[in-house]
Amino acid sequence: MKLTALGVLGGYPMRDQGTTSYLLQSESGFNLLLDAGSRAVTELEHELAPTCLDAVILSHYHEDHIADLGVLRQYRQLYPRGKDWDGMILPIYGHDENTYEFAKLTLDGVSEGHAYDVVNGTKVGPFDITFLKTVHPVVNYAMRIVERKTGQVLIYTGDTGYFSELVDFSQNADLLLADVYFFEDKEKMPNHLSSVEAGNIAHEAGVKKLVLTHLPQFGDLKKLYEEAQEAAGNVAVDLAEAHKKWQL
Repeated sequence: MKLTALGVLGGYPMRDQGTTSYLLQSESGFNLLLDAGSRAVTELEHELAPTCLDAVILSHYHEDHIADLGVLRQYRQLYPRGKDWDGMILPIYGHDENTYEFAKLTLDGVSEGHAYDVVNGTKVGPFDITFLKTVHPVVNYAMRIVERKTGQVLIYTGDTGYFSELVDFSQNADLLLADVYFFEDKEKMPNHLSSVEAGNIAHEAGVKKLVLTHLPQFGDLKKLYEEAQEAAGNVAVDLAEAHKKWQL
């Protein structure tokens, strides 16, 4: 699997940086968009034509994770049909515990909403995905994404405060993509992880790499990284940046 950052900020875009969105590509060539925050479409164009996406999956329905979803669908709706675009209906996976937001995932002739199975897991192309409801003001699901052919494992937390089940959910993952909106001085928050909490999860779960995302707009990100790295011990830690890539 290859993971590419498109937007890495939490909450709102700032200084030409977008909010949470990632492109996950399988060995077989399947292209999955993880969340669709601000600037997702224009940043995606630097990596892949938006008409080449095979599916989208959403952790939750806060605007900084879905802001460009409507733009993406309009792009595909209005893009001229021709030799490089067949008008494929885009599958968009999300939870159905918010019926209003879930209903908006379907647009006739453009996209079709699919409720993921939070009990038994869901297959999306070459990926087997299981889910864990997190600590957040609205319903959010962390995802454990396994590429069937390689067995590689990506954990994406979406948005979450700390709770111990994240450690078991992340066990032995190749990469943990963790929401880290707070520095060390803010722990046990009901909405996002701190640098130290993310580092501790990575260390206790024995993951191979921790990538910090959903980053704050203010403060010294070098300090955020150092706090997480100290807590993570011998687990490699990386700060997400737009268009940075990780090969699992």
